[in-house]
Amino acid sequence: MDGDDDLTVSAMIDDPMSNGAESASPATAAMGEPMDVEAYAAMYTGRTKIIRLLFIADNCDNEAMKLEALRMAYDEIKKGEDTNLHREVSSKIRNRLGPKYTVDNAWVESVEKRAALRRDKLDNELNGYRTNLIKESIRMGYNDFGEFYYAHGMLSESFKSYIRTRDYCTTSKHIVQMCMNIILVSIELGQFSHVTNYVSKAENTPDPLPPVTQAKLKCASGLAFLETKKYKFAARKFIETGYELGNNYSEVIAPQDVGLYGGLCALASFDRTELKTKIIDNVGFRNFLELVPEVRELINDFYASRYASCLGYLEKLKANLLLDIHLHDHVETLYTEIRHKAIIQYTLPFISVDLHNMADAFKTTVAGLEKELEALITNGQIQARIDSHNKILYARHADQRKATFQRVLQTGGEFEREVRSMLLRANLVKHEVSAKSGRKF
Repeated sequence: MDGDDDLTVSAMIDDPMSNGAESASPATAAMGEPMDVEAYAAMYTGRTKIIRLLFIADNCDNEAMKLEALRMAYDEIKKGEDTNLHREVSSKIRNRLGPKYTVDNAWVESVEKRAALRRDKLDNELNGYRTNLIKESIRMGYNDFGEFYYAHGMLSESFKSYIRTRDYCTTSKHIVQMCMNIILVSIELGQFSHVTNYVSKAENTPDPLPPVTQAKLKCASGLAFLETKKYKFAARKFIETGYELGNNYSEVIAPQDVGLYGGLCALASFDRTELKTKIIDNVGFRNFLELVPEVRELINDFYASRYASCLGYLEKLKANLLLDIHLHDHVETLYTEIRHKAIIQYTLPFISVDLHNMADAFKTTVAGLEKELEALITNGQIQARIDSHNKILYARHADQRKATFQRVLQTGGEFEREVRSMLLRANLVKHEVSAKSGRKF
């Protein structure tokens, strides 16, 4: 076991993704404090970096954080070619950052002029390839168009161009490249059904996939399941993500996100045994959890039945999680599921529970706890009854003696039927009785 631990530590040192608690996600590093927007944005590249910054600006209440996110988004857009996004961000800033952060008409005109020339060139080249029926060149031509449209924010056109390369793919490598391009654009468009389809298509290519590509596909699949609220499937995909991912998929997801999304989805959907074997004892996933130590600690607290500490961590993380572009719609649902699991787990070992003590453990009021318990009892998730006068929860344990008698009677009845059937078959064979089919063919 010591050897395994040494290997894990060594892998974390050698792997640029795994820097222990020092590399904790800026979104969760300072719990209860405003997010470090600059450090958070540094984890991403490309269009997702801009979109995440704009999402923060649209959803945070902190004016300073909002303006910082808009400033960084403005600067990042100027490195690319999306003029529509430039205008959108400038309008959101509303002259609050000074004259430097307004619509740069000269830059817009220059970019759009270059784009028109580039588009004409790509169109002429593609027409030439189609005339000469050069299959590989046609594929590359559509690929170039897909990249061009993506860079200029025309995501639907980009998606269509990448789809058109499908008929010109001649190798597994071409198919995987097409799938990865379509997955990237589909995630940006929020069309996660396409993500699922093309992940499956890429995974089913005959040639073995590189570990980094496999890790990327696991992440994309995890995001698709997260979006459709299939949290258990999402958790499994994030857990299966190889540490080879590193920072190689920063245009979509950061390694810290794998630990964050996978950890929370697992807490909400895994039972106690799965949590132990697939999360806590999982050496591979532990590398991701080391990047988000708060999530690692709250998982350990939950497993150790330290529910007040676990729920305290969750509450402090909540404000920043609501600023995550993929997680924000699921925070309330995940938190409710985790809390309900904690309540159920707390009550299981006891015949009776004092609601005052339980309320203290869950940092809530007795009245609030009583309502939660009522809902869980009504849904059949807890077999118990509440003594509202004395504020005590009594477990309803099944009558083991009665259940045993019922099982014995059922087994006896089944045995009797089988013996009768065997005797009937034996008599039929003894008297050479056979039944002929009455069917006409």
